[in-house]
Amino acid sequence: MQNLKSLVMIMTICVVTGLQAQVGGWKADLIEDSGKTLDAMIEKQPKLQSFKDKSYGYAVFPKVTKGALGIGGAGGKGIVYKDHVPTGQSTLSQVTVGFQAGGQQYKEVIFFENEEAFKKFTNKKVKFDGQASAVAITDGGSVDVAFKDGIAVFTQTSGGLMFEASIGGQHFSYKAK
Repeated sequence: MQNLKSLVMIMTICVVTGLQAQVGGWKADLIEDSGKTLDAMIEKQPKLQSFKDKSYGYAVFPKVTKGALGIGGAGGKGIVYKDHVPTGQSTLSQVTVGFQAGGQQYKEVIFFENEEAFKKFTNKKVKFDGQASAVAITDGGSVDVAFKDGIAVFTQTSGGLMFEASIGGQHFSYKAK
């Protein structure tokens, strides 16, 4: 039984590491992809424009890849903006445990209401646990959400199929430009 647990843990680490490697390092096209992603998300849900306009800063992850079979992992790279100007790059990593199977890709944007929330994120002090929730952007859906602890998170599925009832958390790194 202990060997099985060790094997599962090693597989999870490999999945998360592989997903992060898949999306590569700092690239100029990541800035372009992030801008296009946020524009597309705003087009689908126009109320996001007010979050963008009022936020101190935001992080956009154009492609987060997630896979799971019992234990899941996700990873992606994004651009962090302050005053609508790119200031650095962030890496998102996620590990989940529970009843889950499948794979998917999604987009994620995190808005920071104020300087304090922005600094927590860029100082690597923001981690979302199983209690945190993101608002999923859907066609015709309403976005009636407020900032929680200075942060608002929105996601939009790009593709794939995932069955999930799990707990876990997202962790972020930040590297200034």
